[in-house]
Amino acid sequence: MDTATLILPATLADVPALTDLINQAYRGPATAQSWTTEAHLLDGPRLGEGHVRKMALLTRDNHAALLKYVAGSGSLQGCVYLEAKGHDLYLSTLAVAPEAQAQGVGRQLLAAAEAYARQHGCTHIKISVLAARLELLAWYERHGYQRTGKSEPFPDTMEFGQPRQPLVLLGLELRV
Repeated sequence: MDTATLILPATLADVPALTDLINQAYRGPATAQSWTTEAHLLDGPRLGEGHVRKMALLTRDNHAALLKYVAGSGSLQGCVYLEAKGHDLYLSTLAVAPEAQAQGVGRQLLAAAEAYARQHGCTHIKISVLAARLELLAWYERHGYQRTGKSEPFPDTMEFGQPRQPLVLLGLELRV
């Protein structure tokens, strides 16, 4: 990790900024900088502030972490949510600010997740990725994640947005 950046546990005070970052990364307009948007697949916000607050509160039990990536300038540039369940670490909500994408922020957050997994005795990191997000699946695969062969339908809830088409989540995992 560059000494000008920090990966730190997020706090409740970070919730509004994290909510904005997550929604910009997942639902902002597609640009040359922002290749992670799902706006063409789903309408509405990726997560509401209440959901992000819940993730921040779950970190109090030491089996979960909401990490934030802060640049040397103090600007919030990324985040990831991690939850240990037995020997598995579930990774979700990996988000990088559109202006910081393709600069190694996501890679550093993945490295922090791997360190967290080892620290908590986890042997695998598991994630779910939309099957329609071929470029994102390829990104995780370049970082060592392998498809598990498991899939599930996108949740039938408005909590994560309204699908514009039927969506499927694919399981991937990394052995740590």
